[in-house]
Amino acid sequence: MGVWALGLALGVLVSGCGRKDAEPAPERAVRTQVLKVAQAGQTLEFAAEVRARTESRLAFRVPGKVLSRTVGLGDSVKAGQVLMRLDPADLRLAADAAEAALTAAKANRDQQVADIKRFRELKNQGFISGAELERREAALQAAQAQFEQARAQAKAQRNQSQYAALEADAAGVITSVDAEPGTVVAAGTPVLRLAQKGPRDVVFQVPEHQVLALRQLAAQPGALAVRLWGQSELLPAKLRELAEAADPVTRTFTAKVDIGAEAPVKLGQTATVLLTSPKQTGVVKLPMAAVFEAKGQTQVWVLDPATMTVRTQAIQVAGADGNEVVVSSGLSPTQEVVVAGVHALSPGQKVRRYGAPAGKP
Repeated sequence: MGVWALGLALGVLVSGCGRKDAEPAPERAVRTQVLKVAQAGQTLEFAAEVRARTESRLAFRVPGKVLSRTVGLGDSVKAGQVLMRLDPADLRLAADAAEAALTAAKANRDQQVADIKRFRELKNQGFISGAELERREAALQAAQAQFEQARAQAKAQRNQSQYAALEADAAGVITSVDAEPGTVVAAGTPVLRLAQKGPRDVVFQVPEHQVLALRQLAAQPGALAVRLWGQSELLPAKLRELAEAADPVTRTFTAKVDIGAEAPVKLGQTATVLLTSPKQTGVVKLPMAAVFEAKGQTQVWVLDPATMTVRTQAIQVAGADGNEVVVSSGLSPTQEVVVAGVHALSPGQKVRRYGAPAGKP
């Protein structure tokens, strides 16, 4: 009995020693920012270049050897002007061969037409059977089809002979020369680039983090302007095109603005595009790193200083101001928001301010 009691007591003691209180989750250090009333509004500048709205990469429609080039880089050309020529020798030979084939097909067709008349008379006189006449009529149809085919081929070869001359499809300026006399080119290989006469675009690249600002501000009157190199005058501009996909190498988005047909610009001229956001007072701004998307909403983590825990708060973003977002609703001044490490938190989690010792707020 005493042994049994002693064993029970030891078991209880060991069991009690084996139990430990659950350790609290470690506090995560976060960077925070106390919100203050601020002003929003700034001017972003982008390096740009004047380009033709329409640029054509001109190519021969037939293969061959470049015989001559009549224009150079920067030359102005008229619509229909001959710019380059191919050696026409092979094209002429092909056209002659097609004409000869057409002549032969026509002679065969004419012979079949004459023969069918005689065979019909022989059939009426009973000298040949109906089956023989049908065979002769089929031969006439085949000869007619061969003639039509040869005529189409001859016409195509005549057209190809004309394709030895490359003509400008519109008035404009030559901006690139990619082939010289003596070069053998394939059909469709670009040999010249033509900037067509007409409207000009100012083209620039937009970094990923500034695309949102451009989209939102471009529709506002006076938000976009262009300053040409060496000039102080600002030309009003309108966003005409913004690429939907980023360049795979630079990770920037191509944008084009229109400054009107009367603007005194030249192709290739350097320019600066200015994007100005209207001044706003009494707004709340946050670093972009503080904002995240969850459940289809734009949210931030708000810190409760009394308990040192965090909770999510949905917000409405009015726009961007440099590397910050302008909040239109959901937050108020004096609130403390987590601005770094937002993707490693959970609702109700205990945190401490970055730099504070563990256990201290």
